[in-house]
Amino acid sequence: MPTTPVTAANSSSNSAQETIMLELVDEHGNTIGTAEKLSAHQAPGRLHRAFSVFLFDEQGRLLIQRRALGKYHSPGVWSNTCCGHPYPGEAPFAAAARRTHEELGISPSLLAEAGTVRYNHPDPASGLVEQEYNHLFVGLAQSAPRPDPEEVGETAFVTPAELTERHGEASFSAWFMTVLDAARPAIRELTGSAGGW
Repeated sequence: MPTTPVTAANSSSNSAQETIMLELVDEHGNTIGTAEKLSAHQAPGRLHRAFSVFLFDEQGRLLIQRRALGKYHSPGVWSNTCCGHPYPGEAPFAAAARRTHEELGISPSLLAEAGTVRYNHPDPASGLVEQEYNHLFVGLAQSAPRPDPEEVGETAFVTPAELTERHGEASFSAWFMTVLDAARPAIRELTGSAGGW
């Protein structure tokens, strides 16, 4: 992935213990400050900028991932293709493309904005809270995922029916259905009415 001034300023080869800062926003998505990542997620949570990516293959199947067991937040649960937080000053679109490549080893094609959604989802297992103003993106995955095992435990391409079945049997992230439902109009536009999304 190309290096930008924002990503270069936020990259560090020193250690994995680096401080990660998030962009705090108001209810309209306007930046109002920054906060350290973990502190922003501690109850009751501080509203911050995030993104969620939904990538599909040529058959219209959604790429989902099971979060690595070593993740501090929602480990081992299934979720959308990729989600995360822009660095302060980083455009959500750039962050979405960057993290999809870092986590899954793929660069999305036809990545397009799919709106925003604001939510407040506590995670019962960790006690952390997702207070997020989330920028949604949809696109295509035109190469096989090569997941980073520190980020991703498993991936799968699923049809709407397969997702419904898996959602009934496995644990998913607290935010998954909220972001999926908010992105559905753009998903239908990308995959077509026959896709069933």
